[in-house]
Amino acid sequence: MKNLNTIKLLAVLFISTITLSSCSDSHDDHDHEHGEELITTVTYTLTSGNDVVTLTFKDLDGEGGLDGTTTISGPLKANTTYTGAVSFLNETESPTENITEEVIAEGDEHEVFYTTTVSGLTISKTDDDKNGDPLGIETSLTTSNAATGTITIVLIHEPLKPNNGTSTSAGGSTDAEVTFAVQITQ
Repeated sequence: MKNLNTIKLLAVLFISTITLSSCSDSHDDHDHEHGEELITTVTYTLTSGNDVVTLTFKDLDGEGGLDGTTTISGPLKANTTYTGAVSFLNETESPTENITEEVIAEGDEHEVFYTTTVSGLTISKTDDDKNGDPLGIETSLTTSNAATGTITIVLIHEPLKPNNGTSTSAGGSTDAEVTFAVQITQ
């Protein structure tokens, strides 16, 4: 009976060791299911000359608490091309943890996807990971005529790369997903 208990204890310790080591690497010691960080704030900044439009989502208590809030600094202009940059922050840390830096450093393990319901609006990724596959931190957004709709931003951890450009076909797991209601004006 003593040997059976010893075997059970060793089995539990062995499984625990495998579980704890499966998500860590030699460069960092994060304790998360699949590399996911707490992301409390997503900001998508769009710039065309002096026109800057900022789309921000904040959920400072994380998933499951109070609903997050979205703010948009103003409408997009019709027939305009914007340079875009998305950032991911954890504002529960002091100082604020910039998750974007980790996403860029581990670009081959991440990808940002953009979908829109706005007629005539296109978003193209303009940056790549170290393997030459799209990353999506930097974008080019082009509008056409006046319209309304949504832009959804999804950060995927460990997507299939290369992929067909959609988050639904990339696999992996979702680290962040936010939707903004946007307006394009003449």
